Amino acid sequence: MAFCVTCGQSLHDGMRFCRFCGNQQPGEQLIQRLRMEAEQIRQIALMMSNQQAQQAAQMQHQQQFNQQFGQQRRW
Repeated sequence: MAFCVTCGQSLHDGMRFCRFCGNQQPGEQLIQRLRMEAEQIRQIALMMSNQQAQQAAQMQHQQQFNQQFGQQRRW
């Protein structure tokens, strides 16, 4: 089941024109390419999210280290 890119009504897969608003729908090749690009963007976003989480954990670890051992260095 697909949806019209203009009005959002549900359409049967492969329909070239919307039966509700009459606007032309993108071809199957374009839809496949857009799906592949969307998946690539999702993978990049996931990688960036994981990197940010790792950086936050490293910063927290560094702060805990500084709090624990920074106080022992007072002369």
